[in-house]
Parts: sequence; C-alpha cells; structure tokens
Amino acid sequence: MLGRTWPIWGETSLFHHPLRSRRAFLLAGGCCSSLLAVALPSEAVAQTADQPNPSVTQPEAAPSPGDVNVVQPATAPGDATTPPQDQGTIVVTGYRRSVQDSIRIKRNSASVVEAVSAEEIGKLPDVSIAESIARLPGIAAQRVAGRAEIVSIRGFSPDFSTVLLNGRQQASSGFNRAVDFDQYPSELLGSVVVYKTPDASIAGMGLAGTVDLRTIRPLEYGKRAIALNLRGQYDEGGGRNHDFSKYGWRGSASYIDQNANGTLGWMIGYAHLDAPGHSDHTKNWFYGDNGEGFQSLSGQEARASNSLDIRDGVMGTIELKPSDSVHSVLDLYYSRFKQHTVTRGAEWFSSSADWASPRASFDNVTTEDRNGTLFDVADHVNNVVPILRWNDNKRTDHLFSAGLNNDFRLAERTHLLADLSYSSNKRDEQDIEIFGGYGVGPLGTLVPDSYDRVIPTNDFLQLTNFGLNYADPSQVSLGDRGYGSEGHKKSPHIKETLASGDLTLKQDLQGSGIGNFFSSVEAGLDYTHRHKDKTVTELDLFLKNNRQQVLVDPRFLTDPTSLGFAGDMSVLGVDVLGVVNNGNYYDVVQTVDANHFDKSWDIKEDILTFKAKANIDSGDLHGNVGLQVVRQKQSSSGLRINTAVTPIQLLNVNEGATYTDVLPSLNLYYDITSHHRIRLALAKVMARPRMDDLRANLVPGFNGQICVNAEPPCVAGTVVHPWSASGGNPKLEPWRAKELDVGYEWYGGKASYFALHGFYMWLDNYIYTQALAADFTGLTPPPDQLAQVPSNVVISPIGELDAPANGKGGWVRGIEGSGAIEFSRFSRILDGFGATGSISYTDYKLKPVAIDAIGGVLPGFSKWVYNVTGYYEKNGFQARASYRHRSAFKGEVVALFSNLGSVLIQPDAQLDAQVGYTFQPGSRLNGLGIVLQAGNLLNSPYRTYYDVNGVQTLENFDKYGRQWMVGASYHF
Repeated sequence: MLGRTWPIWGETSLFHHPLRSRRAFLLAGGCCSSLLAVALPSEAVAQTADQPNPSVTQPEAAPSPGDVNVVQPATAPGDATTPPQDQGTIVVTGYRRSVQDSIRIKRNSASVVEAVSAEEIGKLPDVSIAESIARLPGIAAQRVAGRAEIVSIRGFSPDFSTVLLNGRQQASSGFNRAVDFDQYPSELLGSVVVYKTPDASIAGMGLAGTVDLRTIRPLEYGKRAIALNLRGQYDEGGGRNHDFSKYGWRGSASYIDQNANGTLGWMIGYAHLDAPGHSDHTKNWFYGDNGEGFQSLSGQEARASNSLDIRDGVMGTIELKPSDSVHSVLDLYYSRFKQHTVTRGAEWFSSSADWASPRASFDNVTTEDRNGTLFDVADHVNNVVPILRWNDNKRTDHLFSAGLNNDFRLAERTHLLADLSYSSNKRDEQDIEIFGGYGVGPLGTLVPDSYDRVIPTNDFLQLTNFGLNYADPSQVSLGDRGYGSEGHKKSPHIKETLASGDLTLKQDLQGSGIGNFFSSVEAGLDYTHRHKDKTVTELDLFLKNNRQQVLVDPRFLTDPTSLGFAGDMSVLGVDVLGVVNNGNYYDVVQTVDANHFDKSWDIKEDILTFKAKANIDSGDLHGNVGLQVVRQKQSSSGLRINTAVTPIQLLNVNEGATYTDVLPSLNLYYDITSHHRIRLALAKVMARPRMDDLRANLVPGFNGQICVNAEPPCVAGTVVHPWSASGGNPKLEPWRAKELDVGYEWYGGKASYFALHGFYMWLDNYIYTQALAADFTGLTPPPDQLAQVPSNVVISPIGELDAPANGKGGWVRGIEGSGAIEFSRFSRILDGFGATGSISYTDYKLKPVAIDAIGGVLPGFSKWVYNVTGYYEKNGFQARASYRHRSAFKGEVVALFSNLGSVLIQPDAQLDAQVGYTFQPGSRLNGLGIVLQAGNLLNSPYRTYYDVNGVQTLENFDKYGRQWMVGASYHF
C-alpha cells in the first residue's frame, strides 16, 4: 500500500483542507468583487484538521476553521515518497481509502483528533453521520427511536461538546445546544473530524470535544465529477400500524466542476431520505408490596410505533481564486426534515394498594428471589381496566446555514482571513394523544378485565388471555378511564439563530529569525450572537356531551394494531388526526399550570473571542501554542409563575450576566522516528451551560406555617422567609476544566496505525441544583397561606430558590487505544483483508454534593466503549462488518408531558454489515456499484432500568428491528 496515490482524490485528499473559524465578513467591498454568488454551507472538501506548511517536512499545526487557502501538505514521515500520478497509478477505493484518508487527517493534525472520511463522493462508511462518529475511539452514541442520534465524547454528555459545519458553529432545533445529526445527510459530507483537544484558532469549541462536519471544495477536488446514489430500504418487523409502510428509499446526486483555468469551481448536491422505522415497546411502571409479601408490578404498558422520516437536503459551494492574492468560498446548506410517528397501545394500573381504583388481585403467583427480595414474575391478574392510548406526533425542522470566507494575501507572507456565517434552525412539532377503553357509557364508566402475565427480566412483557376484545369497534370507545381528560395536544416551537463574524491576521515567519521554531503566528477576533426561543402550546381535550364515552366513526378507523410481541392483545386502530381535527368529538381547553408556563423561555448570548496562536515547526517537534480570551454576555427572559393565587400571576423578568474566561492551549507532537510519535496537549476548556438551565423562569411557593414549631420560636419582629421556589439560573456560568492528554502513535502504512492516548480532566466546577437566595418582591402571597402567618412577624421578600448553579467539580480520566491494520502486512494471501477498532476505558469522580445532586451517575458516561470492523476489498468486491458496544449509561429522553428526563440505559451493542461490488475499469459498466447493507443485525434491544430494594429492575424494553438496504451508485 505504501507509495500509492489516488488520481481522483489526490495525495492531499479532499479531506485535507483545514477548518477555519468564522471570520468577520469582507473587506470594504473586496469580498463582493471576489465572490458574487450564493453557495451552500458545506465547506470545502476534505480538509485536514491542520493546514500543512509546504516548506517543512511535517504538516503545519491545525489551521482555523473555514480557511480557503489550501496548501498541498508535505509527505508525512513514514510514508514512502509519493510518485507522480500517471496512467499506471493504482487506485484505492472504498472503505480502505476511507481508512487511509482518516489516518492521514489524524496524522497531519496538531490537535488530538479522530476522523471519518468518505469512501467516495456521496458515501460515508455508514448510513448516518452519528453511526460513523460512534465508531471512533472514545465516542459513543445513544439511540433515539432506533437511530444513533446523540453522541457522547470521552464520557461526557452532548452538553459538553459542540458541532461545526466547515468550522462554523451551527444552530440547533433541540431543547438545548445539542445538534441533531440526522439533519445533515451523510451523502453530502466529505469527512467528519472530532477534535479532542482544542485549537486556539477555532472559536466555540467544546469542553469534551468538537465535531466538525466537512464538505468538498471544488477547486481542490480538481476535476469534473458526477455521483448518483439510490437505495431502497426495508424495515424488518415494521408495519404493525397498517397506515404506515415498511418500505422506503434514499437517493442523492452530486456535481462538481470548475472552469478551464481553474479559477472558479462549483459544487451542488441534493439528498433525499424517505425512511420507515418502528418500535415495539413494553414498560414496567413501578413495583409495590401491598402486604402480599412480594414485589408485584403495579403498572404496565405495551405499544407499537411506526414512523416515517422524510428529509430533503441541498448544499452547494462556489469557490473563486482569480489570483494568488484572493481566494473566496461561499457555502450554503438547507435541509427540511419531516418526522411523523404514530403509536397505538394500552396501559393500565395493576395494583392492590388502597389508592388503586379498581384494586387488582393476583392468582397463580410465581415468585423469584432476587438478592433477598421476592418478585412476582408470573401471575393471573384480576380487576384491571386497560386504558387504550393513541398518539400522533408530527415534527418539521428547517435548517439553513451559510458561510462566506475570504483569504486576502496582503504581502508575500501575510494573509488576512475574513469569514461571515449565519445559521438558523426552526422546529415546529405537534404531539397529540387521546385515550379510550372498553365499553360505552357516561364519564367514569369502567369495564374490568383479567389476564395472564409473565414478567421477564430482559424481554418484553407477555400479556395474554384477556377476557375482552380491545380491537372491537362496536365496544371500544373514546373516553377518560382515570386520567382527568380525554387527551392532550402539545406543540413545542423552537427557533435558534446564530450569526458570527471572524477576522484573523496570519503571518508566515519562515525565513525570519524565529522561523526555525515558530513557522507562523496568527491573531484575530470572533464575534458570535446566538438567540434561542422556545414556546410550548399545550391544550387539554375533553369529549363533548358532558364527556360521554363515544364510539369512533368508521371513517377514522384503520386496521387493528397487533401487540403480538407482548402477547396476544390487539387494539383498535384510530386515526388521531382525523378524530381531533374533525371538531365533533372534543372541546379544546388551554392548559393552565406551572409546568406549562415553565417550558417557555428566550435566551440571547453575545460572545467576543480574542484568539492568538503560534504554530511550531522545529525539526521533529511540531504543534501550536495558543490563547483565547472569551468575553461572554447572556440574557434570559422568562416568567415568575405564581399558581398559588387566582388568577395565576405571571410577572415578566429579564436577567443575565457577563464574565470572561482565559483559555490557554498547547498541542505538541514529536516524531521519534518516521513511524513513531508521541503527543502532549494541555488546555483550559469550557462548555456553555444548558439552555433550559439558563431560563429565567421561577415557580414560587409560600409556606404559611413557617412559624409552626419554629426554632427559635417566632416572636414580634422576627424576620421570616416563607417564600421558596424552583427554576432556572440566568447568571449561570460555564462548566470549566483543565485538560491533559498524552499519547503514543505508530504509523505503519497508508491504512495501518496504532494509537494509545490517556487523558485527565480536572473539573473546576460542575453544574447541579443548589439552594440559592432569590428575591420574591412583586409576588402576591396566597391569601389562605398568608392568613396563617402571625401578624407581628416581618415577612422577608428573600427566599430560597432551588436552581442549577456552579458548584464543586471533580475529575474524569480515561485511556483510549485504537488502530487499523492491513492483513497483507502478514501475508500476500491476505491482501484485501483488514480491520480497524478501538477500546476506551473512562472513570470519574465528582464531589459528594455534586454526585448526590445529579442522581449518582454522570450523564452520558459509559465506563467501556469499544468497536471493531473487519473488511475485505479487492478487485471491486467489498464486504464489511462492524460491531460496537457501550456499557450502561445515563441518557436524556423526552419523558412524560414533553418534559426532558434522565434514565439509566443498559449496555447497548450494534452489529452492521454490507457487501457490494464496483465494476472495474475496462468494464462497460465501469463506475457502477451495487451494495447490500444491513443495520442492527442483532436486533439489539434498548433497555432502561431502575432500582427496587437494591435490585436493578427492567423498566423499558424496546426493539427496532433490522434495517435492510439495497441499491446502486454511479460515478463518472
């Protein structure tokens, strides 16, 4: 493999162009004259994490994001001298080329990075970005509805990392800052680079890491290319809800070209996704011992969900380089992502406690001893009332991103870099749920039933032999069976905009007195404005005619939904949108409670970053030393929500804070030989607080019995503090940490390497709920509570607020090993075979007060993360299988009433595979490739658990089925 070149992608590869942080836009009209078109937020093709210096034998330390001044890197040490490209050049394609380009990015970076590169135009190694990222060392993904969507870096939740597109920060449509990777089609990306240590030239990097999504630069690519991809998809096990298909498809088209003299290049790409999905789900609500002498399951649910994701993404780049003095790139990107999910199932209480109505009873009980506690694992349950539940969720996201970058050469060794970027993300969602059950009658009519139940420790509940038919349209009706309403309609609306300007002056020092050590220096300013607004419209649904239970009109019925994965139950199929939008069934009432008002907030941030960096290239020592001074101003608008008085008292409030962080960084690597390298990185890092933690909302309470049994007793003139509250903290400051990373790397060839890294993060603080002082001036005490306070005491407006605050921290440390090997190194017989893999071990310790406040587990943390990929590629044939695993962790999910909640998720394992063939040169079908892909081959379950008397007990159990895709691609 050594010494081979790639005539299409070139030795520098599309993925060798560096990131460039936002540069403030234009110079007095110079930009406009250099570039007058609109392009897309894809940055140039494949860039390396660093911009190499052509005058030294090693690549230069990493450049800033968005840099358009691409320089061909020198041959990396350990690589054979690259021969000139000619007609006899051996072309390496497919996954092996992806591995080679990824290793090259890692090797050429001054920072500690991991990378994934496209196998060819329009094809990352996996069907989604998050799947590809999750195969990198020290990185793990959390599945949401069966898709890898949330990424944790080095044991930290997504709150501690940031996502860039071509080096530019991106707006998010989520409840906080985390970016939804599904909004970025993998077909339109050239590479993904994950920074694990910061680069001072890039503004807005995360504490745990930074994910940079990169697209293609047409002039660097250097020739015309057209790529077409089309794949059909089959959702194995889908279609339980018959109004959803189990078939889908995805396709993409990319076009790259340039003018004859290579001064103007353009690229445009389009990707469409029409993907079905499903979830089979059971949940064990909670356990209780009500005098029977054993723990019995007191509530359960079984549901079948089907989904359809439709995404359209378009991106483009216009690149202009009329001379060596001007280089401009305009990037544009837009995507619309529509998601529709329908869920049908049943849920009910099965408790014999006094509060239960009706109270259940149990026969034929089988128990099992678990660590000294008896659990009911099989029984016959009597006197229960299953509640049928039908959900319809629709969500649409609109993402737009634009960036204009200009590189002006002011003198032979002096460059001015100007970058302007804008990103907006808007989310509109509607989640409707309605309830029903067996029987028809006035409000409160209940028809009890009985059934047999088996409760496995690691599988679906089995619910069989019901006495009633819950799919009978003549008996199943809409109506409340104990929830207080007949349904809910919740509509979150989120919009975030992010605008940034960056101006950097860069000076090449080679040939000067200090040029033998510092090859270049740069300094600049970055200004970023972020505005995020979240509102939630919440409505309660009540049946008309005094809430009389009512049958469903046949117009709004679908075929029954089988819950066969959980026994023999089927439920009536109801078209939720048809029933609710019809207008003849429900009265709609605005929800009025504290939880509703507390979900809405508005936050603005203005961040000014001064940044400076010196790149080091001295013999075998390379890297950079840098400094960022970050001035941050935040403001939060919200409400004081006093529900203790009638009508509810809502007071507007706007609060904020301003603070400064100084963030030095050092990245060094030393080449012991042409194959062996050691690395050292030191830095101060930070991550901005969660958006919902910054909300200004406050929900107060007033304790009228503040003087009852008070010590010392209340006497005349005693100052009492009856006010208390929960809420957010607009004055919250970032998570802050100090980072050390040391590593050893061996590079044995184009697709062979080994790396071992250890890291230690000293957490200067951690954010968790604490008791703070708050001023309740202006709020009206509830009259009934105020009357209980002695009239001769003084009521202080200062009370206690339970809110997120910066407190004591701790440490996170770990070790990561990764590598890739071509088996041809052992024997020519094994030519074409190879493997990649990694394993990571991480540990942490927080101060006791912090760990208690967050529930004993660091969110996003898995102690062990490992993956392995084996592949074979030769003569056009490709085969690959990838396995990844992460140990148990605490994840964040959307829970009851559209609130965010944390759950303990059991270990997760995924196996994916694909086989394909690409027709070779000389064939009439040259350029055509066919592929068969299979995702989630193990049909791995998603499982959460909770503690019952010290016993880890199953809560949620979901399966999503295997995903099959077959398709073709054509490149010419």
